[in-house]
Amino acid sequence: MKGLLLLCLLFFCGGQRSSACPHGCSCSGSQVDCSGRSFTSSSLPTGFPAGTTDLRLHNNLLTLLPNGLLDDLTSLQSVSLHGNPWVCDCGVLYLRAWLLRQPASQASHLGVNCTSPPNLRGRLVVYLSEEEVLDSCYYWYCDLALASQVCMFIFVLVQAALLVAIVMFMRKFERMSKEARRTSEESFTAGEDQRDNKYMPIKESSI
Repeated sequence: MKGLLLLCLLFFCGGQRSSACPHGCSCSGSQVDCSGRSFTSSSLPTGFPAGTTDLRLHNNLLTLLPNGLLDDLTSLQSVSLHGNPWVCDCGVLYLRAWLLRQPASQASHLGVNCTSPPNLRGRLVVYLSEEEVLDSCYYWYCDLALASQVCMFIFVLVQAALLVAIVMFMRKFERMSKEARRTSEESFTAGEDQRDNKYMPIKESSI
């Protein structure tokens, strides 16, 4: 009995969460309005009510849509995505695939344009070929690889400079040690000579 009651409670709470209006958005019936809220791809709500028919995400700061974000919204009839700075690299593949599955009558793709990379700026995401997107991914990876190589080169230069500084310091220290040793030996020799000269007249006078 307790187990059944707990199951019912979990089901009820889950239903409450799935029908709740996402934080930062406004809801009216089956319409969810998250437009103009400066949402980024990381701050965007991770879920929307299951019965959402009209979802408004335009005029935000979205560069990509998280994978699977819209897959469970089977009642969607319209989605507005324009006015966002979409980055057309590997991260846009989910958005592109989702747009391709939508009926042209919904016009969800309108205004969904690339802002970067430069060679794709202004292009509609839905009309990008997979090769173009993958090329932009390779371009991004090449930039990352180049930056890594530059950082490695700088690191090697710093290590080489430190090694040269250590070698120069050791040589200077060795020279200073030799100079100090020679000075000490000369002082010791001079002291011996002075002692010998001091005792010589005494021996002559005794004779």
